[in-house]
Amino acid sequence: MRKRPSKPALSFSFFCFLWLTEMNTMMAQNTTVSVNVGAVLDLENPVANMWLSCINMALSDFYVTHSHYQTRLVLHTRDSMRDIVGAAAAALDLIKNVQVQAILGPNTSMQANFVIDLGEKAQVPIISYSASSPSLTSIRSPYFFRATQNDSTQVNAISAIVQAFGWREAVPIYVDNEYGKGVIPYLTDALQAIDTRIPYRCVISPAATDDEIVEELYKLMTMQTRVFIVHMSPSLGSRFFIKASEVGMMSEGYVWIMTDGMTSSITPQVIDSMQGVLGVRPYVPNTQALEDFRVRWKRKFQQVESELNIYGLWAYDAATILAIAIEKAGIANFGFQKTNVSSNSTDISALGFSRNGENLIEALSNTRVTGLTGDIHFVNGQLPSSAFQIVNLIGEGARVLGFWTPRNGLVKKLNSITNTSLYSTSKSNLAPVIWPGDSTSVPKGWEIPTNGNKLRIGVPVKDGFSEFVKVTRDAGTKTTTVTGYCIDVFEAVVKALPYALPYEYIPFAKPDGGSAGTYDDMVYQLYLGSFDAVVGDTTVIANRSLYADFTLPYTESGVSMIVPIKDNNNKNAWVFLKPLTWDLWMASFCFFVFIGFVVWVLEHRINEDFRGPPSHQVGTSFWFSFSTMVFAHREIVVSNLARTVVIIWCFVVLILTQSYTASLTSLLTVQQLLPTVTDVNQLIKNGQYVGYQEGSFVVGILKGLGFDESKLKVYNSTEECDELFSKGSGNGGIAAAFDEVPYTKLFLAQYCSKYTLVEPTFKTDGFGFAFPKGSPLVPDVSRAILNVTEGDKMKEIEQEWFGKQSNCPDPSSSVSSSSLSLQSFWGLFLIAGVASVSALLIFTARFVYEHRQASMRSDSKASIWSRILYLFKIFDQKDLKSHTFRKSERNEIQLKYPPSMGAPSPSICSVHTDFPVEEGTPSPEYGDPSSNGQPPQEVVPNIELANTNQETSIAIEGTRDN
Repeated sequence: MRKRPSKPALSFSFFCFLWLTEMNTMMAQNTTVSVNVGAVLDLENPVANMWLSCINMALSDFYVTHSHYQTRLVLHTRDSMRDIVGAAAAALDLIKNVQVQAILGPNTSMQANFVIDLGEKAQVPIISYSASSPSLTSIRSPYFFRATQNDSTQVNAISAIVQAFGWREAVPIYVDNEYGKGVIPYLTDALQAIDTRIPYRCVISPAATDDEIVEELYKLMTMQTRVFIVHMSPSLGSRFFIKASEVGMMSEGYVWIMTDGMTSSITPQVIDSMQGVLGVRPYVPNTQALEDFRVRWKRKFQQVESELNIYGLWAYDAATILAIAIEKAGIANFGFQKTNVSSNSTDISALGFSRNGENLIEALSNTRVTGLTGDIHFVNGQLPSSAFQIVNLIGEGARVLGFWTPRNGLVKKLNSITNTSLYSTSKSNLAPVIWPGDSTSVPKGWEIPTNGNKLRIGVPVKDGFSEFVKVTRDAGTKTTTVTGYCIDVFEAVVKALPYALPYEYIPFAKPDGGSAGTYDDMVYQLYLGSFDAVVGDTTVIANRSLYADFTLPYTESGVSMIVPIKDNNNKNAWVFLKPLTWDLWMASFCFFVFIGFVVWVLEHRINEDFRGPPSHQVGTSFWFSFSTMVFAHREIVVSNLARTVVIIWCFVVLILTQSYTASLTSLLTVQQLLPTVTDVNQLIKNGQYVGYQEGSFVVGILKGLGFDESKLKVYNSTEECDELFSKGSGNGGIAAAFDEVPYTKLFLAQYCSKYTLVEPTFKTDGFGFAFPKGSPLVPDVSRAILNVTEGDKMKEIEQEWFGKQSNCPDPSSSVSSSSLSLQSFWGLFLIAGVASVSALLIFTARFVYEHRQASMRSDSKASIWSRILYLFKIFDQKDLKSHTFRKSERNEIQLKYPPSMGAPSPSICSVHTDFPVEEGTPSPEYGDPSSNGQPPQEVVPNIELANTNQETSIAIEGTRDN
């Protein structure tokens, strides 16, 4: 039988469990230590109430999950009443009367500035989750912890956006307080790093009325720049954008970029006035914990007027990290140490200091926690820089375009495997933007001012060279007409722009109509704001680029020297030597001698023309070689090697003589126009006068070269320059003129028969249009210049202004010597030399090989030199094996024995010659025992002829010494 369980026993066990749980709870409550912390907030601000609710939820959530902690934070709230003094008074009350261990807040950077000083004096950490001004970092207090992003961390994200879309100017609009002014130095540096100019700064008072805001907006409308960076509090920023929309500045062509202070606090009431605006805000990972918190916060604080934003999340994380740090610091020293002060001291002097302050700041610095906004920890009291979201306000919310990170720049997605280590500022990494006015076209960032003023174009006033710029005044109508080559080019460039550009010409002149200064003075007017651009024959040089931006040049560049030319009438008896330089004369002579020697070597053994006494051989060799100049050589060359050498040499001589003839003809018949001066240093050394165009920068180049200022003369026109040349340096004129290439081409086109250009040419960048520093017009105008110069329009303009003088030869051709040098013919000499040396080597190798037996049969004790001498003796003898000698002997026999006598039979014909062959008797020097030192006796040819038809015998005998 089964027993039923005992109910009293079960009830007793359950009662014991409940009792133990309650005892543990009571013991935990009895062992916890309450720690006072303060919160300084603008309680009249709905946003501050939202922050306070986040702090309360953070402490509640934290101690639910950390019930074992011994410490419990007790929050004491004080109202700063939206005032800096009120915030300081609230902090002073919390430190002195409540003896808080830390303070959360205050709301603004201005309030935090003084509260931080109080906290450092009392050794109480100040943890701010909304004071983002970079100026607070300069306080360098170890008791200040910023649980929000420093405003300076977002300026690189903003500059990356500006660089991605190619805007060259941007106007910051900021509130006139510590929060607004603190970020401007960092923003300025970031924009300057990408070569973006800040032409104007718009400062809005925190207490500005709507009328004052509208007045500033109208001022912005009258400027060229259309890129605006807005940095102000959300309340003031909302009013600002509403008024901007009302005056029409939220239309197409405008660019608005907001900092994170406004981007993170957008309210539905103003988003309709911010359509198309770009913004940056810190990136917060969308975790499950964050979603749960949002749901719980909305359910619990429905009565709070403000929407939850990132500053509320930072307030939540700041309270959490403070609770952890207080637990780490311990519970031993939560009291205050009073200071010894007199009765007349102020409340600040009597604050005392927290005994646990140093431990608490060390704990805060070493605490790391994963909060709602991500990884939270302090580095030198600051949160590390994080990624930023780039958003586009469209419709009822913000659309994410991409991200910016300190390492990769602009990226489409975070933590993407396609992200490289390269820093990117490409707009392709951003989603398409809907700009103000529902436009999808990227604004160019500037527009013609809406105040109706035209672009003020400064033009030079000058007396001469009117082909480039000419200013004509009509005294009757009091109108000014500007014409010229430079003016036509500018007008063609303006027509090539993709937009209209209204402008008017303003002569740079005095009231009497004369020039108001030099070209440098005129360009400097851009820096002073007198002109919006300078158009004319203005050269791009380095010192002018310091205070103006130039477009690409549209003319040739350089400064050249013009000098008179004279006919070289010095045609004396030795003019025939001038066609060739001395090195070519010497090379030709040496090769004539060398070729003669080569031919003699190759022909000596087989050609009777190159044999005989030494003087005859030398004369024949030189005669043969030099007679090739006129192709009058009579000697027959029989060796194939010699023929090859002679053919190549005749080709060289042909080219050389023809070139000599042409050059000499030119010297004797063509007028030789030579410059009177070829060296700048010669002008300086002789103290001669030189000229330059009035108002030109060329005077600086001349002084830099070493010309004395007293030796410089000014001219205003081509006619005046010609007149100075005609006088000459010794009669109040000049010996040379220095001017830019466009002017020199115009001058020489008119006087090409009297003057020429000589080196050197000093490099410059040609004529260009000048604009104020950072002008957004420069890149557009430069591109338009390329379109004009590459097309037919530029040729038409040049033909119109300079075509009438085009019948002169090109003045840019420099005068050079007419003498022919070795440099022009060394290739021919190289070919002839290689052929000659090769023929000598082939002949030598074959000769030594054919007579190697005679050398080897000689005395083995004979020296090398003796063997060489023996070979030379053989070389000096005729080569009877040669077909030339065999042919001559047959001819001789035929002459002695005519055909009527019949030819002797070969079988009975014996011939003894006086030319030794290899089988001949060697000389005594090589040890012939039968010679007895006497020269051998040889029989003169003994020829016996027998004819079967006629019994005739002929004997020719005789002896002679060899």
